[in-house]
Amino acid sequence: MTPLRTSEPGALARSDGSPLLLVPDTVLLPDGPADGHAVVVDGAVFTAVGPAARLSRDFPHLAPERLPGTVLMPGFVDAHHHLTQSFGAALAFGEPSEIFRRVWAPLEGALDEESAYVAAKLASLEALRGGFTTVAEAGTRAPVDVEAVASAARDAGLRCVLGQICNDSDRGPGPGSTQEVSALAEKHLARYETDPLVHPSLAVSLPEAATERTLKATSRLAAEAGTVLQIHVNEHLAAVERSLLQHGLRPLEHLHRLGVLGPQLLAAHATLVTPGELTLLRDTGAAVSYNPVASAWKGNAVAPALAMAEQGIRFGLGSDGTRGDAFRLLDAAETAQRLTYGLAGGDSSCGGGWTWLDHGTRLGADAVGLGGTTGGHGVRTGVVAAGAAADFLLVDLTGPEMAPSHDLPWELVRRGNRDQITAVFTAGCLRLWHGWPPHWDGRSLVARAAELAREVVRRAPVVRAHRTSTAAAR
Repeated sequence: MTPLRTSEPGALARSDGSPLLLVPDTVLLPDGPADGHAVVVDGAVFTAVGPAARLSRDFPHLAPERLPGTVLMPGFVDAHHHLTQSFGAALAFGEPSEIFRRVWAPLEGALDEESAYVAAKLASLEALRGGFTTVAEAGTRAPVDVEAVASAARDAGLRCVLGQICNDSDRGPGPGSTQEVSALAEKHLARYETDPLVHPSLAVSLPEAATERTLKATSRLAAEAGTVLQIHVNEHLAAVERSLLQHGLRPLEHLHRLGVLGPQLLAAHATLVTPGELTLLRDTGAAVSYNPVASAWKGNAVAPALAMAEQGIRFGLGSDGTRGDAFRLLDAAETAQRLTYGLAGGDSSCGGGWTWLDHGTRLGADAVGLGGTTGGHGVRTGVVAAGAAADFLLVDLTGPEMAPSHDLPWELVRRGNRDQITAVFTAGCLRLWHGWPPHWDGRSLVARAAELAREVVRRAPVVRAHRTSTAAAR
């Protein structure tokens, strides 16, 4: 068959929400690839998934849209992102750990409403181009209304679990600060309660960034709302040592003492964890974002994701804003485990291709609160199944990367790349076609972002430990 390489998306770009019967060569289901299957997309959800012949009989009024040479698969979930840091992504190269103090906080602090919106929309576009249909945004430090970030993700067509930062340690230990933060958190949760693409979340930058009273309060609010509380935990040696000096406990142990560990917690990084802390994560049902590229670029360690998977600890894969490329993230997730744990133990599988696909899609959705009927207003993503959100990719299988094909899950992890993504859908709507949005001008956004980024970086009090590679080479 001729592969799907047309220059126009045709009926796939319908704007009236009319139902689609999509018939690719393969559908990636929760239990593996299925040939000869099809899906029906009606509005924002999959209404039917099954053998193509049966769906054609069940929906005779729908003309099949045949997608030869294509796999229809769930969109990826980025379990940890910082959308308003896109203007400085390249400033992290070669920098040591804890650069948030020298780079990210100053950079975000220099953003105004327009630059925060453009930075977040630029990151959203990059995420969609890389196959992510959902990101968990860990909260911006930009001095603007968080709606600037929400609007950017919404306008780009990206599903976003949007964190509202609830830090208050600089206000003192009194109850007043907790009351103020709780009021802000409740307003944020109510503001996006019915938003189709933006799902409210709470966030604390680090355990030390909030008073104990506020940590308890925000954890309770997140649990009651069925959403997640995002906290950077046990990422760097310095943070672990500060917690030991202040509390006599490691950060995860400190949160456990306060009753914050639970299904509502999304612990970002968790790279430096003891066997006892792994047990705490398992027993409390807390989730982790495993961010292997961040470990490679600026980390002190790699999270023991294989051990987490073996113990049943919930986790998703996160980019930490390093690069919005889901296929490279899958590869990094498996490679980091192989280099740090697999080689030493003679493990030639390191979880197998399916492990990283699952944690990059449906299990990642569970980690960010969008995996079932509770939380996220009942939205379920990361899976191709009837009733789930129609967040999916059409990926070309006709190129040399996938031919000949013997084991599609492994091939997607090891050989897949974003150039093979033909189309990206969220909530049943076509958001990208061959890498660019069909309904708004992505190239103009990139040009405006380049202009604004130069201005923002120029005025931000960023402190780098290293010169650029070109300057260093000279």
